[in-house]
Amino acid sequence: MLARLILLNYSRLLAGVMLAGIAVALAGCNDSVAQKAQPTRPVLVATAHYEAETPEQSFVGTIRPRIESDLGFRVAGKVSKRLVQVGQRVDVGTPLATLDEVDLRLQAEQAEAEQRAATGVLAQAAAAEQRAKDLRAKGWNTDAQLDSAKAAADEARARLNRAERSVDLTKNALSYATLEADAKGVVTATMVEPGQVVAAGQAAIRVARLAEKEAVVAIPETLVDRAKKGSASVTLWSDPNRKYAAHLRELSPSADPATRTYLAKFSLPDAGDNVELGMTATLTLADPASARVARLPLSALFDQGGDPSLYIVDDKGNVTLKPVKVKAYESNDVVIAGGIEEGAKVVALGVQKIDPSEKVQVVSSLSF
Repeated sequence: MLARLILLNYSRLLAGVMLAGIAVALAGCNDSVAQKAQPTRPVLVATAHYEAETPEQSFVGTIRPRIESDLGFRVAGKVSKRLVQVGQRVDVGTPLATLDEVDLRLQAEQAEAEQRAATGVLAQAAAAEQRAKDLRAKGWNTDAQLDSAKAAADEARARLNRAERSVDLTKNALSYATLEADAKGVVTATMVEPGQVVAAGQAAIRVARLAEKEAVVAIPETLVDRAKKGSASVTLWSDPNRKYAAHLRELSPSADPATRTYLAKFSLPDAGDNVELGMTATLTLADPASARVARLPLSALFDQGGDPSLYIVDDKGNVTLKPVKVKAYESNDVVIAGGIEEGAKVVALGVQKIDPSEKVQVVSSLSF
């Protein structure tokens, strides 16, 4: 009986030991699985982008033609027709307006009549001169008579020359009765109407040339030096994705008394037909002498008594601590002058808890 009790207790003890071993084995497996399933640390990153240390400055301006001329008739008269409208494009030689030609034609006919009269007088004087020369050669005439004949002939020649020039002038005046465009451009204003009497040189049609365009902006006095030495570019409000190179052509020598700004004109050599006159544009000034730096969150800087460093994350999730050159500290950012490459992914938060031996997972936000 005693032997049976001993055998029963031994069996129960052996079963308990086996259950304890199985429990320990299962606990070890669970720990292993938990370690394998442990997720990588999520990190928020910031991309390093180098730009000029001095921020760019932008100004609103308008597109204007470099040359805009007020064309007028070179002779006085009464306007007969106005052949163009505001906004109409013109080419070289395009008629813009005409004058009444009645008086100009009469003047031309008068000059031609004087030319014919002078031609007849010259023929008579030249014949008299030749006869005086012949008579003087035969001794039948005096030197005084020969000199008189020569003087009359010279006067007739001068009169004919004057009459010919008068004919040329009246022909030119008749051609001036039609006002023509002297360059390719667009009509921006008309100052005359049919029936109006105008004086010679009075402004009649305003034409803006399309060959050269420029952006006109007002520059504050603190940025005048940058406008002279810096680089400039222009974008249109109607096409903000396209940028045009700009070059300072003219800067006002004095400031506007009301706004205290200087009027600046920047030429646009690459402006095409899509750049219309009067369009609104944005001029951007940059300082080429400014150093290029990268601005990153101040929380990304890792500094524990050594050189300031940043954690860089590669495409595989590996992190590397790299020393950097700090240019300046700002309220929320740190200005980096070098040490990391353009486009590098920098850990922006929690750099004190990063373990370089562990991989990390880049996330766009830390809120789950």
